[in-house]
Amino acid sequence: MKDFTFCSPTTIYFGQNKENEVGQIIFNHGIRKILIVYGSNRIEKSGLLSRVMSSLDKYQIAYKTLSGVTPNPDVKKVKEGLSIIKAWPVELVLAIGGGSVIDVAKSIACNFYYCGDPYDFNMKVASPTRALKIGVILTLAASGSELSDSCVISNIETSMKGGYNSPFNRPLFAIMNPELTLTASTKDVMAGVVDIISHSLERYFARGKKYEFSENIALAIIKNTVEIGNEIIVNPNNYEARASLMLNGAFSHNGLTGLGKEYTFPIHALEHQLSAINPNLAHGVGLAILIPAWMEYVYNYDVPKFARFSKEIFDIKVENSVENARMGIVRLKQFFKELGLPTTLRECGFDEKQISSISERLTNGGTRVVGQNSVKPLNKKDIAAIFAICF
Repeated sequence: MKDFTFCSPTTIYFGQNKENEVGQIIFNHGIRKILIVYGSNRIEKSGLLSRVMSSLDKYQIAYKTLSGVTPNPDVKKVKEGLSIIKAWPVELVLAIGGGSVIDVAKSIACNFYYCGDPYDFNMKVASPTRALKIGVILTLAASGSELSDSCVISNIETSMKGGYNSPFNRPLFAIMNPELTLTASTKDVMAGVVDIISHSLERYFARGKKYEFSENIALAIIKNTVEIGNEIIVNPNNYEARASLMLNGAFSHNGLTGLGKEYTFPIHALEHQLSAINPNLAHGVGLAILIPAWMEYVYNYDVPKFARFSKEIFDIKVENSVENARMGIVRLKQFFKELGLPTTLRECGFDEKQISSISERLTNGGTRVVGQNSVKPLNKKDIAAIFAICF
């Protein structure tokens, strides 16, 4: 086990109607001016935005709003938010939504004190040294951005999508009411299930020692998320299932499932290229296609680990460990299909020509590998082969 420092400083306010306490929470932190960031008018129609504003008004918290954040958010929305708060400085950026909204809020908060291009952090040419505070009212269990230190933003103009990690991305607080996820579309909920699984799955399949503490946590979160996914298919309004899914999403990506390990996210790196090409592709949908393809390509490099995955997640117990590993991959792909998600890139409208340059771009022309700490670092040829499986 590697030495590590772990900090997850975000205060969670969990339960029904907790969003009504947002004014008091912000007031207690001595904050009096905020920017509210959200996506579609879903939170307006549901009455959530009105309830939030009433709570803010009660505590005399001044606010302006930035709406229209889309999935795979473009850096232009970050610039739009910055133009608002440069003219009307605030102390906190409040995200009401899922991962895309939270990441825009993070980018705005970190770029407020930065004079360069707002995409510099995502291009890793600069790092934040200071940021506004960030608050979250979560409406979709998926990205885990409410507790994570990551921020993923797209640049549609250049067909780029990239993330960066910083302690300044950790929200001050996250309000989590499972009932708020009931207004999300079925597709978004199911794509969220995949995203939650992926965050622990990629940490689990990072190289580790025999008694890795975090691997047991990772497998438990994955197993629980699979069980919840099956339950929500049948009973979409099950509060307990929604509540557990929300917590799984948060703790799948706050670093807990990778404690003591060096990990990278090769599957995420591949998916970011897909949704950079097609911003309408939901991140979780891309992952549902790529995860089984990646597993199929690399499982031979650590058969015991993949066999354990099959046993723990799907209770597959055959004597031949190779067959055990393969059966788990098949079962996971079937599970994603049962969630109503596509399992091939062709179903999403991609063709081979569109992605022919991805392996070139990801490896800088074959000069680097992706996923250095995973069971199999991926070179240019490997990446091309995985995308071929996806078709």
